[in-house]
Amino acid sequence: MMVGMPNDDLATLDTAAPARRDHEPRPAPSPWRRRIVVVGLLLAALNLRPAVTSLGPLLKEVRDDLGMSGTIAGLLTSMPAACFAVFGITAPRLARRFGPGAVVCTGLAAIATGLALRPFAGGTVAFLCASALGLAGIAVSNILMPVIVKGWFPDRVGSMTGLYSMGLSLGTASAAAATVPMTDALGGSWRAGLGVWAVLAGVAVVPWLFLARDRTHRRSERAAAPEPASDQPASDQPASDQPASDQPASGAAGARITRSPTAWAMAVFFGLQSTAAYITMGWMPQIFRDAGVSASTSGVLLAVIMAMGVPLAFVLPRMAARLRNQGVLAVVLGVCGLIGYTGLWLAPASGAWVWAVLLGVANCAFPLALTMISMRARSSAGVVRLSAFAQSTGYLLSIPGPLLVGALYQHSGGWDAPLALMAGLMVPQIVTGLLAGRDRTLEDEI
Repeated sequence: MMVGMPNDDLATLDTAAPARRDHEPRPAPSPWRRRIVVVGLLLAALNLRPAVTSLGPLLKEVRDDLGMSGTIAGLLTSMPAACFAVFGITAPRLARRFGPGAVVCTGLAAIATGLALRPFAGGTVAFLCASALGLAGIAVSNILMPVIVKGWFPDRVGSMTGLYSMGLSLGTASAAAATVPMTDALGGSWRAGLGVWAVLAGVAVVPWLFLARDRTHRRSERAAAPEPASDQPASDQPASDQPASDQPASGAAGARITRSPTAWAMAVFFGLQSTAAYITMGWMPQIFRDAGVSASTSGVLLAVIMAMGVPLAFVLPRMAARLRNQGVLAVVLGVCGLIGYTGLWLAPASGAWVWAVLLGVANCAFPLALTMISMRARSSAGVVRLSAFAQSTGYLLSIPGPLLVGALYQHSGGWDAPLALMAGLMVPQIVTGLLAGRDRTLEDEI
């Protein structure tokens, strides 16, 4: 904030500067740059879940080898949410300083390094530390994906979010289905089965290296990343080849996002769907295995849950983008989750494939949340602020879920109580989804 400048004057400056820029010509991004961004988005999406879903089918083997208790295993399944909350909050400031492209590139490198180190862990602490490194990379990349989509494709937010979400679902499902067969093919060691995913993450770094080194792209991305207030007028910032939607949020730069009811609704909705997702990724194979399903089939069932997001993650954001209110979609997904968890409680083995499909539909609350984040703000600066707040706060809220499931499972000796908890959480998810889906924007509220 400028020293000695009254808040009213600062608000006037923040509002006036973008208005002046509206009349300045801005060159359109070149087609080859957009193609690189599309490739980079897809490769990044493929790598933002294998660190988590590759572990679920082998969790029993990892626990036995490293001597983990049920509570420690619950801590391990809560680590994604914890790391996303802790490290994700740093993403906007890092993006402002280095540019989102550079931060995503570094994040993907951290994922590759963490996955490469995890198989060499000789104990629980080392395994948790290597996992945390990879999850930190996922955290910052998660936060910045919506702003990259909004900045490069402002007129195609729904379709590009769908494409990115489809890639994320494909990577999630592939890791769940292929980890056990690859482990068997590589000699039966869980260490090899988990470590092989570092190769895919290493490939994903390549296009982002180019984007991170592109000076024009980096300057324009920094201009789009938000700060509580700017030290110079927006009209003095470097011109770029980014779309005009990258302009800072008018009049909202210095306002507290915690004043926005929509931001809180988005955060709680994101947190509840994250709770369900990480309980599913961490514990669902164990639920099926305890019901008498084989390890490989349990992995395939988890893959079915995640694979449902491949077609739906492409269609759902497009549907959401055409609706003024996305709450009805949140209700449909929540009801599918309620039915799926009830079925798991009544007939976990005989109806396993049906429940997997229903839970896969419910799991598509994640691409819906991403789409709503992009639609609840008018500018890239607003989107990244809302993305950082909703995702970081949401992941923080989701930390206790997998931990509680692990503790309930260990102390009750069965899955009745954990499944009742999972089903019960669908109700507030539906309510907050209705609130977050209302046709409002962050800038209007703060």
